[in-house]
Amino acid sequence: MDDASSELLARLRDNRLLAIIRGNNPDACFDTAMTLIDAGITILEVSLTTTEALKVIGRIHDAAAGRALLGAGTVLTSGQVHEARDAGARFIVTPCLAPSTDAASSLGLPLLVGALSPAEVYAAAREGATAVKLFPASVGGPAYLKALRDPFPDIEFVPVGGVAADSVTEYLRAGALAVGAGSPLTGDAPRGGNLTELTDRARKFIGLAQAGSAQSHHAEGRHPWTS
Repeated sequence: MDDASSELLARLRDNRLLAIIRGNNPDACFDTAMTLIDAGITILEVSLTTTEALKVIGRIHDAAAGRALLGAGTVLTSGQVHEARDAGARFIVTPCLAPSTDAASSLGLPLLVGALSPAEVYAAAREGATAVKLFPASVGGPAYLKALRDPFPDIEFVPVGGVAADSVTEYLRAGALAVGAGSPLTGDAPRGGNLTELTDRARKFIGLAQAGSAQSHHAEGRHPWTS
């Protein structure tokens, strides 16, 4: 495993929380990111469905000055991978296997690949995913993740999609490397909502992630599929 992928895994293992930002107000999305960083969430994904997403990524990259690890999400094409990398993204997140998977690998960018079924999980791991984004996680919840980890004990999972505050600790207890939280965490902040309330939610999520981490017994994945 390369250094960039090892760094992403280590950061996710330490923080247990990935914040996902998407919205139609670029300035508000930037403010959301900086508020989250100030609150202590230092792994961020900006979805390319966000208005002027590449500019938002570039602004965060410049303003964060190394305080956060920044990725691009909902990346489907090879061109989007190159654009996201050039804007400042240091990891790539996809909703499924797509042309972006090979492009990210060729550039040496860590990759979270979306998958739901066992066949999709296996395929994502075979294609070199740094971790599997279990998506949409709300379909099966923590119990489904726990069931998946029985046949795939060495694959790292990051549940995403409907991960609310009250499910964070349960996902971590079930074996998640980290959880990805979008609107349950960001609320209306990416649309210009209250940043003080965002800070309060961020601190709540951080506390729950820390509590879940303390209660879990997560082992480092070995990625046998690509060894």
